[in-house]
Formats: sequence, structure tokens, C-alpha cells
Amino acid sequence: MNVLQVLPELNAGGVEGTTVEMVEALVAAGHGAHVLSAGGRMIAEIEALGGVHHEAEIGSKNILSVPWRIAGVRRLIAEHNIDIVHARSRAPAWPAMLAARAEKIPFVTTYHGVYKASGPLKRFYNSVMARGDRVIANSNFTRDYLMAQHGTDAAKITVIPRGVDMVRFSATAVDIITVAELRESWGVKPGETVLVLPGRLTRWKGQAVAIEALSHLPETYRLILVGDAQGRTDYLAELAALGKNLGVGERVHLAGHSREIPTVLAAADIVLTPSTEPEAFGRTAAEAQAMNRPVIAADHGGAVEVVVEGVTGFRVAPNNPESLAAAVERVSDLTGVKTARDRIAANFSKASLQAATLAVYSQVLEP
Repeated sequence: MNVLQVLPELNAGGVEGTTVEMVEALVAAGHGAHVLSAGGRMIAEIEALGGVHHEAEIGSKNILSVPWRIAGVRRLIAEHNIDIVHARSRAPAWPAMLAARAEKIPFVTTYHGVYKASGPLKRFYNSVMARGDRVIANSNFTRDYLMAQHGTDAAKITVIPRGVDMVRFSATAVDIITVAELRESWGVKPGETVLVLPGRLTRWKGQAVAIEALSHLPETYRLILVGDAQGRTDYLAELAALGKNLGVGERVHLAGHSREIPTVLAAADIVLTPSTEPEAFGRTAAEAQAMNRPVIAADHGGAVEVVVEGVTGFRVAPNNPESLAAAVERVSDLTGVKTARDRIAANFSKASLQAATLAVYSQVLEP
């Protein structure tokens, strides 16, 4: 079996991470693992695992380039005997779907996000992610959204939560000296409580909410924002200005992109995921709990399935800095942080994701 996964680029994020995980699973099972994207820093990981990367601007939104992109995917299908095309994002999914249909091979999609539709045209554009022969939803929340937005038959949908690498995300796998050095590089002083918000520096991830919450907390709390700005220099300046205006600028540290997220989470006392819009799953919240870290998440989207209220973390009203701050000060009330890892292993592991996705591939190839 040869599978071609298609996505815009390979720099950072849950979509990209899941793509790499499926390359690992395919190669380990003796299958061919191909990825088509415009490139990025994660190509090396794919190639180290034994996968093959093909570079092209497959995610372009220029409608005039669609015929060229369809032809490119068809050429890859023919040259590499591709059996399944698996699309993970809307713009590349359209040419990928049309190429798969033309070559008469199965087309699979993963509905990774909650795609907004401002009108019929945008809803049609989004609908490509519901047009797979099999559609993978990364949470029950996403499944319900799929059915409501696109009328997708429940029988076509398989819910496969994003997976946590339980080996990599383990407190025992992280060097305590490296953790101490990381906290020192963040400017953390003895006795301070470290709040970490890992995620791309984009508005809906809630960095501004976290900064406002910090302004309601004692001076012993420090906020670390870990993530790639992806060129959003105006947003970086806005966050810096907000911290300064609220008098907490010296307690906010913009740490930039990191590939060592287990170490980042181990260096946190509390992990925040205060997204202002519903996240389809909430991988960061799951990874933090695998490290037995308390999590405070916005109470919507996939986080509802991942964070057990009052046990492994708190779920607070979205876009509410006061509620977030109050939850931070109540973390000592949580009863199940030390057992959070067991629940993540049972429900949200990488191994489960890989096995379930391989099963979907096998099913679509059945005559």
C-alpha cells in the first residue's frame, strides 16, 4: 500500500505532526509513505523515518493553478503507484480529490479544524474536507460539526483523536537539568509560578487573554508564550504593547518556536490553552496531561473531551481573563493531575491514532 498525504506545508502544528506520525506508521508496517507539500522544517523528520517528500505549491489558492496542480498529483499517483490520497487541508484537497477521482483511487480526508463559512461559496470551498470516501474527524465535536455543516453521513465518518507520543511526552524522558536551564533562559526566578501557553502566535490561540489574566495575578506568576509567529510581526508588537500597558510586560516572555515541547511542558507549573474559538481537538492539553501537568482550557470545542473538569484541569469561559486567573489560583484544588497520564494513554495515544488510521486505509481499499 502506498499512501500520499497532502497538506500546504511542513513547518509546525498539529496537522503537520499527525502527518509525520502516519509516515512513521506506514513505514513501520511496510507500506510506502509519500507526502506532498510546499516544504518546511519537518521534511527532515519525514525522510529520517523512511518517507518520501514531494515539493510543490499544492496549497496555492490561485484558482488558475488548479489544472496544473491536478496534473501534478496525477503524475505522482502514476509514478509511485499511489493507492490512496489523504488530504489534510482545504486548498490542496481540491486538486488532490480531482486527481484521485480521475485516477480512480480512494480519497480520504481528515477534518482537522472547525472551518468557518461566511456564505454559500465558503461553505462549498470547505465542503471538500467532507467529500472523502472516508472522512476522519479528530474529535466527537468535529464529527458533530461535520454532520451539521455538510450533512455528512455518520457512516462515512471515523472519529480518531489526535495522538500523543507517550514515550516522548513523559516526565521520565526529560532531563531535569535541561528543564532547569530552560526556566533560567526564560528569566524565571526562584519561587515564581510558570504559566506556559504553547501554540502558534495567532490571535485565536488566546495569548492576549492570557496576558490580561496575568494582570489579575500576583507578581510571583510569570507567563511564557511558546510558538511560531509565522510572520505575524504586528501581532507580536501588539502582545508586547498589551503587556506593557497592563504593567506585566516584564513577566511575559515570548520564547519563539520550539521543537522540544516535552521539555517546555516539563518546565511549566501550569499549562494554558485559552483559545477564543473552539479547537477541533486540543492536542496541547492532551500532551500536557501526559506530562502530568495541570491544564486550564477554554470550555469549548475538543477541550471538553480532553480536560476533566476539576480533576485533571479546569475549563473556563472563553475570552474571560478574570475566570482564567481565578482558575490559575485554584490549581491546588485539582484531584487527579497525578493520574492524568493514564487517561491520556488510554484514550489519546499516538499508537491508537496510527492503528485506527491504518485501519481506515485498509477499509477504503476493500473491494
